[in-house]
Amino acid sequence: MCRHSHNTRLCAFIVLLAVCVGLAACGVSSSNSSSGKPTITSFAANPTNINSGASSMLSWTATGATSIAITPGTFTSASASGATNVSPTATTTYTLTATNAAGSATSTLTVSVNTAGKPTISSFTASPSTITAGSSSTLSWATTGATNIAITPGTFTSTSASGSTGVSPTATTTYTLTATNASGSATSTAKVTVAASGGPLSITTTSCPGGTQGAAYAGCTIVASGGVPPYTYSVSTNPSFPPLPEGMSLNASTGILSSSLIGGQGTYAPVFVVTDSTNAQANQNIGIALNGNNKFMANVFPSTSIFHHRVDAATTNLPVDTSPAAPMYSGYLPATVKPFFGNNSNAPFPNGIPAIEVPYNQADVSVSTTLYQSYFTSGPIPANAPVEGTSNSQGDRHVLVYLEAGGGKNPALYEMWQGIYESGPWTDSSNALWPNASSNNLTPQGNGTSDAAGLPVAPLLANADEVIGTGTPDAPNGTIQHPIRFTLNHMLNYWVWPATQTAGVGSCIAQGGGSIPTESEISQSTPPASCTMSGPAGEIYRLKASVATPSCASTSPQAAIIIAAFRNYGIILADNGDSGGLIGTPDARWNDNDLECLTSLTLGDFEPVNVSSLIVNNDSGATSH
Repeated sequence: MCRHSHNTRLCAFIVLLAVCVGLAACGVSSSNSSSGKPTITSFAANPTNINSGASSMLSWTATGATSIAITPGTFTSASASGATNVSPTATTTYTLTATNAAGSATSTLTVSVNTAGKPTISSFTASPSTITAGSSSTLSWATTGATNIAITPGTFTSTSASGSTGVSPTATTTYTLTATNASGSATSTAKVTVAASGGPLSITTTSCPGGTQGAAYAGCTIVASGGVPPYTYSVSTNPSFPPLPEGMSLNASTGILSSSLIGGQGTYAPVFVVTDSTNAQANQNIGIALNGNNKFMANVFPSTSIFHHRVDAATTNLPVDTSPAAPMYSGYLPATVKPFFGNNSNAPFPNGIPAIEVPYNQADVSVSTTLYQSYFTSGPIPANAPVEGTSNSQGDRHVLVYLEAGGGKNPALYEMWQGIYESGPWTDSSNALWPNASSNNLTPQGNGTSDAAGLPVAPLLANADEVIGTGTPDAPNGTIQHPIRFTLNHMLNYWVWPATQTAGVGSCIAQGGGSIPTESEISQSTPPASCTMSGPAGEIYRLKASVATPSCASTSPQAAIIIAAFRNYGIILADNGDSGGLIGTPDARWNDNDLECLTSLTLGDFEPVNVSSLIVNNDSGATSH
């Protein structure tokens, strides 16, 4: 850029020709920066050409100025940059004077005023453009240079250059807008179609087929009738209802619900919304039942892991844990076992913690953690990863992703707490990673995970695939070969192997006297002398051999398999929550009436198990025998 100093008028003229184009005009300025006087960087008008009665914005930027004046007129300002509107009635050259104690600099520009010329019409529209007889449409216009507006047919007139008015034609009508001034007129048209009503608008689809996680969806078309077509389809954003299952999409024009790869599992019942051309709406709640695809969970961690080790006394001889820390708090023992998973038991939301398996070459995306510990800042978390309670949940929103082995990669388990999909990347409040799920490595002692006990979530969930086995939902023949995670209202503020962390209450005294620091590990083999609370994170409890299987199990085959797991593999204290809350995956194949049989058992029917004889290494989940 050239500045004025000494004999640089030719340079200034060249710059002026180069940059003073388009809608904005650049002023010709004088600069005295070398003498300490102000410098005018820019002085522009937008637009540079107006109709009589319209306005233009003058804007300036100056350096070193303590006052600004624009003439003709009395405008002044103390701002080095700014803008003001002017409404000249004739073509006017404006001069900007920037002043400081050392002197002043000036710049000029011209605003041309069209005192003659026909008006112009920027827009003339009808909304909605299609109505039913008896309904209304709004005609809106925007013009420049018009002194009078008329709309025909009808007798509507206005002196406003822009505005709107309502019309209620009984038949399809084309309206003409005429904009007039002293130089002439301009016209524009807008059509309002009056369609025959097809009766009240409604969604006639009441059900959609189910599907299976990890597969393509067969498809479902949401069909509407009545109202005034065409229709627009959407899903309600009301947080009292779930969004579409992860991985599914709805075509707004056709109403076709589809997915090339379903991510969600369980039963979702979103509210579908149809809007017709008059903006009338109709809603329909439609359930979509999705089977899980969780067989992979049986392969998370080796068969030698404590997470796959039987604890029943008959086959293992593992004793009852007699530590004062071990029993569940007596006030919780009357609580029934409550399955926090199922099919429609949390309608309209899926019930349970979902999980998904992804291929070894699943692309990594960015992951930002906002609250607690972070084991990874990127991971193979797909856009269709299901979220506990769906994205509309205000709860734990666990996201569990198992990466298959392959391409030189180990199988890995990624888990997030309060995961939120951010249209590509994810955020979470904490996360955990087991980078080699074929090893027995635990997370480091003292480190939390996506649950309070520092345990993995996915391999400790009851899931329908393991229960059903090769059978059917009504005639399952599978087995659960791991402890099932459960919650108590409050855990003890210590943990035992294989947990690595806790978030509880109470304290314990060591055998030799003295307090044991809270939020630390305690041993089952050398237990505390006394505790003010009991039930440490990571404690495994088995159904007592003396407790009879509830009679309802004979007609509740899914519950019967889970109860057998209570005896053989137990339940493991993983988090704070409702006492007796048993955690599993959402799945359309769960039979909620069948699972109700589990509530026949109470926490008092379980006993803590001393597994200290199985420990090979405190940092490993491997078992010695």
